[in-house]
Amino acid sequence: MGKGNKRARIGVIGAGWWSTTAHIPGLLANPDAELVAVCDVSPAALERVRHAFGGAAFRTYGDYRELLAREELDGAIVAVTHRAHYDVATACLERGLHLLVEKPMVLEAAHAHALLALAKRKGVEIIVGYPYHYTQRTRQARAIIQSGELGAVQFVSCLFASMVIEFYRGNDEAYRSVFNYPVTGPGKSYSDPAISGGGQGHLQVTHIAGSMFYVTDLEPDCVSCFMENWDLAVDLVDTLNLRFEPVNGHAPLGVVGSTGNLGVGDDGQMDVRVYCERGYLHLDQIQGELQVRRHDGTEKHYGALPKAERYPIFATGKNLVDVILGQAENGSPGVIGARVVEVLDAAYRSARQNGRAIGMRELRS
Repeated sequence: MGKGNKRARIGVIGAGWWSTTAHIPGLLANPDAELVAVCDVSPAALERVRHAFGGAAFRTYGDYRELLAREELDGAIVAVTHRAHYDVATACLERGLHLLVEKPMVLEAAHAHALLALAKRKGVEIIVGYPYHYTQRTRQARAIIQSGELGAVQFVSCLFASMVIEFYRGNDEAYRSVFNYPVTGPGKSYSDPAISGGGQGHLQVTHIAGSMFYVTDLEPDCVSCFMENWDLAVDLVDTLNLRFEPVNGHAPLGVVGSTGNLGVGDDGQMDVRVYCERGYLHLDQIQGELQVRRHDGTEKHYGALPKAERYPIFATGKNLVDVILGQAENGSPGVIGARVVEVLDAAYRSARQNGRAIGMRELRS
């Protein structure tokens, strides 16, 4: 139980795939949390939640504004469709709530910075839904780079190949045998750019870019990007070239490549490689492995994590509860999410303009 036997009172807004798979079960199993209410615009979604978690004493709402007006909360989880993140997150922050917002944080750089500014004024935290930030290997990689023992970062190379193409076709049934949806799948949430914003960029590149910024703490300066949709309404294959803000007078460079066309059941690849003045590291997030090699020839290998620890789906919700109760710091801060949004906003603009380089100053002007 939390400090003084207090429990963190949480409202969950959005009752789709990830809320019913991770957030709601995680809160109900956490003795320091009280799930006060669940909200969704779909009556069918709320009915599924009542049926699946009917033994729990939470209330349900069809309008998040009513939930926020009627309930006394400490924090909120926003897991609605991508394009709705900004409005819902803004309303939660205006109420002075600590916030967990699913990735991508928002779709536009200006909106990301507006949320950061609002959270600062209200004195609350924004946690962005990146479970990989909570793994032991990712945190070890961050500590090594931040210690400076390998010297300044010069080049970053990231790859994320995944099996999400059927999501982009609105066919979530293709993955039922893989994800074993406990309540519901994502439906057509990722296939319609009117609600998802985009495809591989907003669903998958956001993960690898989040890890890249979390490990390196670099800041983006300029992005050039090409995307291909193939037979889809959203992007399937993305390539990004990045220049980061100068560090000690030199601008680190980076590349990010991603495809969602792997076959059903393929674990894929999710690699972050960081090359520095005195060595490099390779973080394999699918297997939970880390290799560090120095220019003097010495190496250190951190072996694969147990499978359950490679993608800790309950970690972000637990972190929200712990932040509210003063038991932990923000493990996936909004500033990292905002850098990812800047890169993706620039990437989609660049892809629409045949790869023209887009600077962050252009987004902020």
